[in-house]
Amino acid sequence: MKDEKQFYMVREDLLSESMQKALEAKSMLERGKLKTVAEAAEHVGLSRSAFYKYKDGIFPFHTMVKEKIITLSIHLEDRSGALSGLLTVAASMGCNVLTIHQTIPLQGRAHVTLTIETNAIQGSIKEFLATINRMEVVEHVEVIGTGA
Repeated sequence: MKDEKQFYMVREDLLSESMQKALEAKSMLERGKLKTVAEAAEHVGLSRSAFYKYKDGIFPFHTMVKEKIITLSIHLEDRSGALSGLLTVAASMGCNVLTIHQTIPLQGRAHVTLTIETNAIQGSIKEFLATINRMEVVEHVEVIGTGA
Protein backbone atom coordinates (compact mmCIF):
# COMPACT_ATOMS: atom_id res chain seq x y z
CA MET A 1 0.00 0.00 0.00
CA LYS A 2 1.36 3.40 -1.01
CA ASP A 3 1.52 6.37 1.37
CA GLU A 4 2.09 8.72 -1.55
CA LYS A 5 -1.07 10.12 -3.15
CA GLN A 6 -1.53 9.86 -6.90
CA PHE A 7 -2.97 12.83 -8.80
CA TYR A 8 -4.70 12.90 -12.16
CA MET A 9 -5.80 15.73 -14.37
CA VAL A 10 -9.36 15.17 -15.54
CA ARG A 11 -11.53 17.33 -17.79
CA GLU A 12 -14.41 18.93 -15.87
CA ASP A 13 -17.15 17.35 -17.99
CA LEU A 14 -15.86 13.89 -16.98
CA LEU A 15 -16.28 14.57 -13.26
CA SER A 16 -19.34 13.20 -11.53
CA GLU A 17 -22.13 15.67 -10.77
CA SER A 18 -21.35 15.35 -7.04
CA MET A 19 -17.70 16.25 -7.61
CA GLN A 20 -18.66 19.30 -9.67
CA LYS A 21 -21.11 20.41 -6.98
CA ALA A 22 -18.46 19.93 -4.28
CA LEU A 23 -16.09 22.19 -6.24
CA GLU A 24 -18.82 24.81 -6.60
CA ALA A 25 -19.62 24.66 -2.88
CA LYS A 26 -15.91 24.95 -1.96
CA SER A 27 -15.59 27.98 -4.21
CA MET A 28 -18.59 29.69 -2.60
CA LEU A 29 -17.17 29.09 0.87
CA GLU A 30 -13.68 30.31 -0.09
CA ARG A 31 -15.06 33.51 -1.64
CA GLY A 32 -17.27 34.15 1.39
CA LYS A 33 -20.51 33.93 -0.60
CA LEU A 34 -21.86 31.45 1.95
CA LYS A 35 -20.77 30.97 5.55
CA THR A 36 -21.37 27.31 6.40
CA VAL A 37 -20.92 23.94 4.74
CA ALA A 38 -24.63 23.25 5.28
CA GLU A 39 -25.57 26.44 3.37
CA ALA A 40 -23.14 25.71 0.53
CA ALA A 41 -24.20 22.08 0.18
CA GLU A 42 -27.88 23.02 0.17
CA HIS A 43 -27.28 25.84 -2.33
CA VAL A 44 -25.66 23.50 -4.88
CA GLY A 45 -27.98 20.57 -4.18
CA LEU A 46 -25.45 18.29 -2.53
CA SER A 47 -25.58 16.37 0.74
CA ARG A 48 -23.13 17.42 3.43
CA SER A 49 -21.72 13.89 3.54
CA ALA A 50 -20.96 14.03 -0.21
CA PHE A 51 -19.33 17.46 0.25
CA TYR A 52 -17.09 16.10 3.02
CA LYS A 53 -16.30 13.03 0.93
CA TYR A 54 -14.87 15.14 -1.93
CA LYS A 55 -13.76 18.43 -0.36
CA ASP A 56 -10.20 17.38 0.47
CA GLY A 57 -9.63 15.36 -2.67
CA ILE A 58 -10.72 17.58 -5.55
CA PHE A 59 -9.17 20.90 -6.50
CA PRO A 60 -9.29 23.33 -9.40
CA PHE A 61 -6.19 22.90 -11.57
CA HIS A 62 -4.84 26.39 -10.84
CA THR A 63 -4.58 25.65 -7.11
CA MET A 64 -2.26 22.71 -7.74
CA VAL A 65 0.30 24.73 -9.70
CA LYS A 66 3.05 26.01 -7.42
CA GLU A 67 5.10 28.24 -9.72
CA LYS A 68 4.40 31.93 -9.93
CA ILE A 69 5.32 33.55 -13.21
CA ILE A 70 5.34 37.24 -14.06
CA THR A 71 6.11 39.04 -17.29
CA LEU A 72 7.69 42.48 -17.12
CA SER A 73 7.96 45.25 -19.69
CA ILE A 74 11.17 47.20 -19.06
CA HIS A 75 12.69 50.20 -20.82
CA LEU A 76 16.47 50.14 -20.46
CA GLU A 77 19.01 52.75 -21.40
CA ASP A 78 21.23 51.60 -24.24
CA ARG A 79 24.38 51.10 -22.17
CA SER A 80 26.90 48.32 -22.07
CA GLY A 81 26.00 45.86 -19.31
CA ALA A 82 22.44 47.17 -18.74
CA LEU A 83 20.74 43.86 -19.51
CA SER A 84 23.42 41.92 -17.65
CA GLY A 85 22.87 44.09 -14.56
CA LEU A 86 19.11 43.53 -14.75
CA LEU A 87 19.58 39.76 -14.98
CA THR A 88 22.05 39.84 -12.09
CA VAL A 89 19.47 41.58 -9.88
CA ALA A 90 16.83 39.00 -10.85
CA ALA A 91 19.18 36.11 -10.06
CA SER A 92 20.40 37.63 -6.79
CA MET A 93 16.80 37.89 -5.56
CA GLY A 94 16.09 34.22 -6.39
CA CYS A 95 14.15 34.69 -9.63
CA ASN A 96 14.53 32.21 -12.47
CA VAL A 97 14.54 33.85 -15.90
CA LEU A 98 12.32 31.93 -18.32
CA THR A 99 12.38 34.20 -21.40
CA ILE A 100 14.07 37.39 -22.52
CA HIS A 101 13.17 39.47 -25.54
CA GLN A 102 15.09 42.67 -26.26
CA THR A 103 14.39 45.03 -29.13
CA ILE A 104 17.07 46.81 -31.09
CA PRO A 105 17.89 50.01 -29.19
CA LEU A 106 16.31 53.11 -30.69
CA GLN A 107 16.91 56.66 -29.46
CA GLY A 108 19.12 55.40 -26.66
CA ARG A 109 16.58 52.99 -25.22
CA ALA A 110 15.80 49.28 -25.61
CA HIS A 111 12.58 47.55 -24.69
CA VAL A 112 12.96 44.27 -22.78
CA THR A 113 10.21 41.78 -22.09
CA LEU A 114 11.31 39.51 -19.27
CA THR A 115 9.37 36.50 -17.99
CA ILE A 116 10.49 35.17 -14.63
CA GLU A 117 9.51 32.45 -12.19
CA THR A 118 9.21 33.89 -8.68
CA ASN A 119 8.46 30.89 -6.47
CA ALA A 120 11.93 31.15 -4.84
CA ILE A 121 12.02 34.95 -4.66
CA GLN A 122 13.76 36.45 -1.64
CA GLY A 123 11.42 39.17 -0.47
CA SER A 124 8.24 40.21 -2.24
CA ILE A 125 7.53 40.93 -5.87
CA LYS A 126 6.90 44.53 -4.83
CA GLU A 127 10.45 44.70 -3.40
CA PHE A 128 11.84 43.10 -6.55
CA LEU A 129 10.11 45.70 -8.74
CA ALA A 130 11.32 48.53 -6.50
CA THR A 131 14.90 47.23 -6.75
CA ILE A 132 14.69 47.15 -10.54
CA ASN A 133 13.16 50.64 -10.62
CA ARG A 134 16.08 52.00 -8.59
CA MET A 135 18.60 50.77 -11.18
CA GLU A 136 20.21 53.70 -13.00
CA VAL A 137 19.74 52.06 -16.41
CA VAL A 138 16.01 51.34 -15.92
CA GLU A 139 13.69 54.05 -17.19
CA HIS A 140 10.41 52.21 -16.71
CA VAL A 141 9.22 48.81 -15.46
CA GLU A 142 5.70 47.44 -15.50
CA VAL A 143 4.09 44.07 -14.84
CA ILE A 144 2.24 43.10 -18.01
CA GLY A 145 1.21 39.57 -17.10
CA THR A 146 1.04 37.09 -14.28
CA GLY A 147 0.39 33.40 -14.14
CA ALA A 148 0.50 30.48 -11.86
